[in-house]
Amino acid sequence: MSWNKLETADPELAAFGVERLVSSGVAYLATIRPDGAPRVHPVTPIVGQGRLFLFMEPTSPKGHDLQRDARYAMHCSVENSGGGGGEFFISGHAQLVEDPALRQIATKASSFTPAERYILFELDLEQASSTSYEGDNTVRKRWRIDRG
Repeated sequence: MSWNKLETADPELAAFGVERLVSSGVAYLATIRPDGAPRVHPVTPIVGQGRLFLFMEPTSPKGHDLQRDARYAMHCSVENSGGGGGEFFISGHAQLVEDPALRQIATKASSFTPAERYILFELDLEQASSTSYEGDNTVRKRWRIDRG
């Protein structure tokens, strides 16, 4: 439940993340292919009850990648070539969810109705960062999970 840790540690950064990842509609998930090369996928992130989820087809290459190697990175879409709206980036590890209660939380928080066949992942965060542009100033924020 590390999204909750981000919300607790830096509510402003977490709110910016929800705005950029969820409200913008599409984000880009990077996974690792079997040959070690990166792969990028458009996804629809879901934030609910302090958790970050992704539904996907069970045949999806991104799902196979995450089940084999749970590491991921995700970046929001931007509004234009000038970084309009700002940028938000996270990375961490994904975990396949089989708990019906967690699936219900994700379904309720989702902006779409996930098909029964979809598999569900919860994304744990190890780091989050944002870049926003305010006039001529670039403002960067960063959070890392406290392992201590």
